[in-house]
Amino acid sequence: MVLIAIVLSTAAGASGGQSVANGAVRGSVAAAPWTPPRTPDGTPDFQGVWDFRTATPLERPRELGDRTYFTPDEAAAFENRNAERIGATIAVHPPDWLDYGMRLYPDQRASLIVDPPDGRVPALTKEAVATATARRSERRSPPEGPEDMTLGERCLIFSAGPPILPGPYNNNLRIVQTAAAVVLETEMIHDARVVPMDGRPHLPASLRPWLGDSRGHWERDTLVVETTNFSQRTPFRGSDDKLRLIERLSLADADTLRYEFTVDDPTAFTKPWTAVVMMPRAIEPMFEYACHEGNYGLLDTLRGARYDEGVIAPR
Repeated sequence: MVLIAIVLSTAAGASGGQSVANGAVRGSVAAAPWTPPRTPDGTPDFQGVWDFRTATPLERPRELGDRTYFTPDEAAAFENRNAERIGATIAVHPPDWLDYGMRLYPDQRASLIVDPPDGRVPALTKEAVATATARRSERRSPPEGPEDMTLGERCLIFSAGPPILPGPYNNNLRIVQTAAAVVLETEMIHDARVVPMDGRPHLPASLRPWLGDSRGHWERDTLVVETTNFSQRTPFRGSDDKLRLIERLSLADADTLRYEFTVDDPTAFTKPWTAVVMMPRAIEPMFEYACHEGNYGLLDTLRGARYDEGVIAPR
C-alpha cells in the first residue's frame, strides 16, 4: 500500500507539472527571456532579408462581423477562394512574375488591421472622398504627357510603401543598419529609404519626397520610424499630404520580424488605424527589379491618346 501511495503521489506531481500557465510548464525551470542579437553599437540587429507574403487580408471580411479570427473551416475556405483567384490571375500573366502569399497566419486572424476593432480601414472624410472622386475623373482624361500618368505607370512608386504591405510579387524587405541610419529597401522597384537615427528634424514642409521624410529612434528594442512630408501624388488608400505614418519594427524571435504601422491622417480618415505584418526571415536573396525594360505600355498609352486626338497617324 505504501508503494502504491508513492507511485500515485509521483504520478500526480508529474501530471501537475504538465499544466500550462502563462505559456510555461508548471513545475519546470523557467526559460530565460529571449534577447535579440545586437549590432556592434548595441541596438537590436534586424539586418537581413524578410519575407512579408501572406494571404491574410488587410481588412476583415464583412461576413465575420466582430470576430477577429477565422474558424478552421472558414480559414480553409478562404485560402481555397484565394488560391482560385490567384490561379485566374496567373492564367493571364507570366506565372514567374507572381508570388502571392497563399496561407493565412497560423493564428488565423482575419485581417492585418488590428485597430479599429472591426478590422477595417476607417471611413474617409468628406474632403477625402471629394479628392478621390476628382482623381478618378482626371484618370479618365487622355494623358497629355507622362506627368499625367500614375507614379506606378511611370515606375517611380509601385506598391513599395511606406507603409509596407503584401502585393502580387517582390514581397521582400532588406534591412541594413549603421549607428547613424537604418536602410529599409523593398525588392519592389528597389526603393530604399534611408532613415536617419541622429535626431535631426524633418525636412521643411515645402520638400515632399516620393517616399515621404522618415526619421527613426529606438524605444528599447523597437525601432520607431516617423514619416511625414508625403506628396499629394502618393496617396495611400485615400490619404493626403497631412499623413503622419508611424512604423514599429521589432523581433518576435530570431527569425520573425514584427512590423506594425499606424496611419494618422485626420483630414483624410475619420480615425487613425493600425495594422501588423509578420515577416519570416527569407532564405533567398533579393533580386534586381527592372520596371521599364521591354515595357511599351507607357509609350503606347501616350501614342494612343495622340492618335485619338488626330495628332499622329496610325502606324
